[in-house]
Amino acid sequence: MTRLAAFLRARADNVAAALLAAMFATFIIQIVSRYVLLRLFPSIDIGWTLELCLTLWLWVVLWGAAFCLDDHDHVRFDILYQSSSQPVRRVLAIVAAAVIVIGMAAALPATYDYITFYKIKKSAVLKIRLDYVFSIYGVFAVAIIIRYGWRALSILKGRSPDAAATEHDTLVEGEEVHRP
Repeated sequence: MTRLAAFLRARADNVAAALLAAMFATFIIQIVSRYVLLRLFPSIDIGWTLELCLTLWLWVVLWGAAFCLDDHDHVRFDILYQSSSQPVRRVLAIVAAAVIVIGMAAALPATYDYITFYKIKKSAVLKIRLDYVFSIYGVFAVAIIIRYGWRALSILKGRSPDAAATEHDTLVEGEEVHRP
């Protein structure tokens, strides 16, 4: 299972890198068009580059948060948690995971309705259906529910809350997996 998880994490990183590369290429096209092509062809339309950059940014942020970042990579306010004993940390970690799972699961039907409602609208320039654009939030929500449900179960089975936060940074065939 660890090899499969490592493989899937690497592919998720590949998707994030591809999204960032596409965003960077679009940004470069926008700059070249603005400062070179617009001087030669004043009527050229480059509005699509801004819309594509914004859409790619939305996707890379939510994809990365769902599949590429560890729990300790996210911004946390954990002063109380860090100053607590191990048994209190277990309780706090389980409660936090449960609150996240319950909150995200409770919002999932409305999230689905909102995303599917947007099938009737299209983006201003590229004319991409907005349900496609915002579908990444549904993927993000489901991934977070699974991630924190798994975290709560791991802690309930006796795993340290700090170890459960970085479960995928485990040994794979005798080598430690390091994430930049």
